[in-house]
Amino acid sequence: MKTSCGTVTREREQGNRRQLPDWADQFNDLMIDFWCGEMLWNISMADFSSYRVGGPAEAVIFPLGINELALLIQGLRKLDINWLVLGRGTNILVADEGLKGVVIILGRDFCSIDQTHQDAGFELVRVKGGCAMARLVNWCTDQELSGLEFAAGIPGSVGGATAMNAGAWGGQISDVLHSAIIMDSKGILHSKAGEDMNLGYRNWNEPAEMIAVETTFKLKKGEKSAIAEKCRANVSLRKKQQPMNVISCGSFFKNPAPDKPAGRLIEEAGLKGFKIGNVMVSDKHANFIINTGGATAADIVGLMRHVQNRVWRHCGIRLEPEVHLLGFTDL
Repeated sequence: MKTSCGTVTREREQGNRRQLPDWADQFNDLMIDFWCGEMLWNISMADFSSYRVGGPAEAVIFPLGINELALLIQGLRKLDINWLVLGRGTNILVADEGLKGVVIILGRDFCSIDQTHQDAGFELVRVKGGCAMARLVNWCTDQELSGLEFAAGIPGSVGGATAMNAGAWGGQISDVLHSAIIMDSKGILHSKAGEDMNLGYRNWNEPAEMIAVETTFKLKKGEKSAIAEKCRANVSLRKKQQPMNVISCGSFFKNPAPDKPAGRLIEEAGLKGFKIGNVMVSDKHANFIINTGGATAADIVGLMRHVQNRVWRHCGIRLEPEVHLLGFTDL
C-alpha cells in the first residue's frame, strides 16, 4: 500500500486549498492507496501546448505506467470526473477558460521502444504511446529499419500520431501499423490488429476516450545511409515549404481532398499572410495559423473562423480543423 505517496500529495494540496476543484478531496481519498505519480493542480495549459495559449486545467496528472493509468481512469470514472489524454500538445488548442477535470499526460514512463520479432518478413517494433515521433524515427534509423521516413519532422507523440493517423509526403501511420494496444474508458486494455482498425484520413475512428498506449509498427531492414538520407530530404523539404521556429500547431485544417489541399484553398482566397492582431496566416504556407506573440485562444479561433468563412465564400468548401479544439463551449 503506497499510502506515503498519497500523503505527500495531500500535503501539497493543503498549500493550494483555494485553488483546488471541489472533487479534490474525494479524488485523494480514493487514490491514496496506489497513487505515486506526479500531479499538478490548477496549471496553465499554455505550458503543455505548442500554441502557448490556454487557460488552466483543474489538474494535470503524469501516471507511472499502464497499470497506474488504468487505476487512475477507473477512479476518475467512479467519481464522474472528466478526463482527457494528451501527448506532446502539438495538435491542440485549449480555450482561454481552461479545462474542467483531469488532463492525463503520458510522460517518461510511456517512452520505451523495443524491437520484438519478425512477422511475414517485417521487423516488428513496439513503442509506448508517450514516445516522441522524432525519437522513434532516429531510433529506427540507427537500427537500420525503414518505413517511417515519412514521419521525419512530424512533431508529437506516437500515441497521438496513431490516433490521428499522422502522415506526410504520401505516407501515413496506417501504412506501417501492425497492431495497437488501446485502453478504453473503463481502464481495460484491448489488442487490435492493424487490419482490424479502420484508420482514415487524420482519424483512427475510435471513440474519443480510447487511448493508444502502445503501437507496434511493421518495418523493413534497410541501409542506414539510405534511410538517413531520405529522412534528411523530408526534413529539408518540410523546412523549405513550411514555416519553422514559429508558434503554431502545424497544419491547422484538414485537406478536403487530395487534389484540394487546404493551404492552396486559403491562398486562393487571398489570405496568405493575412493578420488579425497577434495571429496570422503564414506567408510561407497558408495552412499554418501562427501566434506571433501574445495571442489568446480566442484570437486564434477568430482567425480560424475568418479563414473558414472566406474559403466558403470563395469556393464553397468548409474547411475542418485538424487541430483539436478543447474546452470551447461555443463551437
